[in-house]
Amino acid sequence: MSYALPGFFARQKNILENIFEKFCSFNFSTVLVAKGETENITRLADAKGGEYMNPTSHELDVCRVFDSFCKKILKNEARNCYDEIKRRRDKEVSLSELSEQELEQLATVDKYFATEQIFNVMGHDVIVTDEMIAEALRSLPGRQRDIILLHYFLDLSDGEIGQKLNLIRATVQYQRKSTLRQLKKLLEGQADE
Repeated sequence: MSYALPGFFARQKNILENIFEKFCSFNFSTVLVAKGETENITRLADAKGGEYMNPTSHELDVCRVFDSFCKKILKNEARNCYDEIKRRRDKEVSLSELSEQELEQLATVDKYFATEQIFNVMGHDVIVTDEMIAEALRSLPGRQRDIILLHYFLDLSDGEIGQKLNLIRATVQYQRKSTLRQLKKLLEGQADE
């Protein structure tokens, strides 16, 4: 069973790039200069490409230390990945173990034949699927219905609605708020029935 861990491969790639960068930028001559071994520098400088050079004991020690460092990083990163897989496995739940209520929360129901009410506002068709809201909107006068539909269904600001209906912004805001209060009373009355 394979687990797709987001960021897992990116993290591995970054670690390997860092190791590669450190390894490739590692220069034995800089270590040798620090130790004061100038004769080895001339030996490295005189070597031609492709020639085999016997490494010194110091160079072998440096390679072993770097090899050990790489192994530790990879081992710890593998442990982190296994821990992440275990954490995810502990949080996972089989769908067969879920109760009906939990399954209903995950499910969606398509409403192909739902009754839709279409309101035409300033050349735009607004579809309302909730029957109670559609009934309440139908009971409103034309201008108030247009303000509500333009603001809440077409996301226009009070200023933009005012420009379309030739009203000032304050009037649009006042009518919108009073219409909302009226709609609230209508919907609460319908809910009580």
